[in-house]
Amino acid sequence: MRSLERLMMAAILSISVFAVSMGVSYAHDKVVRVGYQKYGNLILLKGKGTLEQKLAPLGFKVEWKEFPSGPPLLEALNVDAIDFGHAGESPPIFGQAAGAQFLYVGHEPPAPKGEAILVPKTSPITQVADLKGKKVAFNKGSNVHYLLVKALEKASLKYADIEPVFLAPADARAAFERGSVDAWVMGSVSGFRGSRDGRPHPCRRDGACAQSPVLSRQPEIHLSLPADCRCGDRCARRY
Repeated sequence: MRSLERLMMAAILSISVFAVSMGVSYAHDKVVRVGYQKYGNLILLKGKGTLEQKLAPLGFKVEWKEFPSGPPLLEALNVDAIDFGHAGESPPIFGQAAGAQFLYVGHEPPAPKGEAILVPKTSPITQVADLKGKKVAFNKGSNVHYLLVKALEKASLKYADIEPVFLAPADARAAFERGSVDAWVMGSVSGFRGSRDGRPHPCRRDGACAQSPVLSRQPEIHLSLPADCRCGDRCARRY
């Protein structure tokens, strides 16, 4: 996690400096637009104000834009609504397969406990195989979509064996709480009880992505940061 945080800092700083030198579209606004979700290193950097501190001497402000999940964040990146952001492993694949223009600039090690397949406390479902024929809510094209496919595969089930219910995270939670679905595949599981078997699936990764118009002109992303940029690392270790 610490290495990705340093990479995020370096990438954003590189984008900003390069914008000044090349006069790219957002440089005159003196704003770096960063998309984030309610988890991961970017929210730590936001809380610490680290980016603001490092970019202020360059004359830039940081504009933070929150997204409920990876797909809408990457859509915003593709249409030039943000300059930088992070998402799980699957949304960038779906996005680039659809022709979205952005580049990977880093990734995190797997975080298998960051996602889960949840069932109600009184549910008879005790293992993934029990999902056969059940309504399963998840965010289409997201990292939890991939988690579900891999979990079904491991349980010798096909995707066609379940009834997928495509819902955004907030809507999926509401459907789960009112009993409209049998299971909910979700990310950011802090605050929820663990799954019945408690076994994590090691497929979850987060990646950092940036606009390709800027990075295509500067393929070399500096990976080192001054010592005073590493305060975010210390914060991440505490969490």
